[in-house]
Amino acid sequence: MSKLKPKLFSVMKNYTKDQFIKDVISGVIVAIIAMPLSIALAIASGVSPEQGLYTAIIAGFIISFLGGSRVQIGGPTGAFMVIVLGIVLEFGYEGLVIATIMAGIFMILLGLLKLGSFIKYIPYPITTGFTSGIAVVIFTSQVKDFFGLEITDVPSDFIPKWGSYFSHFGSINWIAALLGLLSILIIIFLPRITKKVPGALIAIVVTSLLVYFFQLDVETIGSKFGELSNQFPKFNLPNITFEKIKLLIAPAIVIALLGSIESLLSAVVSDGMIGSKHRSNMELVAQGTANIASVLFGGIPATGAIARTVANIKNGGRTPIAGIVHSLTLLVILLLFMPLAKLIPLSSLAAILFVVAYNMSEWREFKNLFSSPKSDVFVLLVTFALTILIDLVVAIEVGMVLAVFLFMKRMSEISSVKVKSLDSSEDELNFDFSKVSEKYHTDKNILIYEINGPFFFGAADKFLDLINSLGEKNKYIIIGMKHVTVIDATALHAFKRMLNTCEKHKIEVYVTGIQKEPYQTLKTGGLVDRISENHFLKSIEEAKSYLQRLSVSQEIIQPNL
Repeated sequence: MSKLKPKLFSVMKNYTKDQFIKDVISGVIVAIIAMPLSIALAIASGVSPEQGLYTAIIAGFIISFLGGSRVQIGGPTGAFMVIVLGIVLEFGYEGLVIATIMAGIFMILLGLLKLGSFIKYIPYPITTGFTSGIAVVIFTSQVKDFFGLEITDVPSDFIPKWGSYFSHFGSINWIAALLGLLSILIIIFLPRITKKVPGALIAIVVTSLLVYFFQLDVETIGSKFGELSNQFPKFNLPNITFEKIKLLIAPAIVIALLGSIESLLSAVVSDGMIGSKHRSNMELVAQGTANIASVLFGGIPATGAIARTVANIKNGGRTPIAGIVHSLTLLVILLLFMPLAKLIPLSSLAAILFVVAYNMSEWREFKNLFSSPKSDVFVLLVTFALTILIDLVVAIEVGMVLAVFLFMKRMSEISSVKVKSLDSSEDELNFDFSKVSEKYHTDKNILIYEINGPFFFGAADKFLDLINSLGEKNKYIIIGMKHVTVIDATALHAFKRMLNTCEKHKIEVYVTGIQKEPYQTLKTGGLVDRISENHFLKSIEEAKSYLQRLSVSQEIIQPNL
């Protein structure tokens, strides 16, 4: 279980001046990236622009100060936009505050009860389905502002909303559309020239200057929201009643679940990039605390932001100090420059969110999942469709129920097949993934693992731990799969990530004893070709002997482990 100790307090023991400089530089760069995103996401969520900065400042600081990750950057994200907008439209901002406070309490309890690791067991088709669905909803919500359409009341539902767009497309503001297109081109092509300056920032600066100097007739933040406050927000406690709690309990659970999933996913991604190990339970406690503080000071829900976290890593950030600097830099921007944001055209902010939607759509992963078992494809499509056509709450509820039923169905099929051998079936129903290199007395450059039992979403996280143990010293990996009867989409995705890492380190993979159905799943997913057909052998002993002979011929034998 992960320790309930903030990562900041651990990394400061060996902190250096050189790393401090890198963290400060990275924090400032990430703040510049976060500024336009925070404003755009706040507007798209139905609140005022400055509330996005409040969130990035307050929640971002707490997530870095108390969090369980070295490099996590917290703030408003696109995943929350759909649920936040729905709550604000139905219950007002006070309803959002109450729901987020409850969500924060749920997240803290998950962390204190040390249940952080269980969040990672949500099946991959569900997370891909609702993430892709959210991306479509974000894109749809920004069409009006991007094209400057004159629509007084935009329908909230997906199909009527597009009907309204088509019926009002004659009112398109071509200047707004061109500014939006210019913003997209800047965001896409500027990184090819320089990656030191965020494309989104340059886009809003260029388009704002064009609007100001040429007095262009387009809607801006100022024309929609008036003067913007550059004051630090005041503490505001909502009027909480039992009736409001009952109404908002379901959205609160979704905020807690979504925030937990996204923050831990971001932490896992960052672990793989810097070779670290986050503390999932402490991360949830920090996320819950940050969300409560955010809405009590005028903000909106926050979570770990994958794109900003990756930017932090690429710019040299390696400790929570970078996240704290990011928060303080945004505070300076709020106090000194926020009034200037009124010049930003809404079409440029819509363009930024178009790019955000594209990046979070995971369309390649969505497409690849169609090579998974039909039941996983069904869960993916149902979750995706419900996210778009109804809402995220229903999508997650139905997706989880379907996943549970499919899991039980698969387990019943496995137990009926294995009834002939009780000992064998008992071993296989309890998933075990272990390193057995020492058992086979192999060479140091050969790693051997065995997978015993159904390879499902509940086991995929254990398999991903393999990735963190790989390095340049390893040349071969043997994976014994004799007792694997079924592989689902989440495990298949984990297998692909393992192969990506192996290809990066030029490590050859050998699979032994695999049965017909798991082999067909790997083949359909294109992994048999990636591994190579002749790397599938009958047993671990056969693979070990083959590689040792190969090592002798290449004169690369190393001392035993």
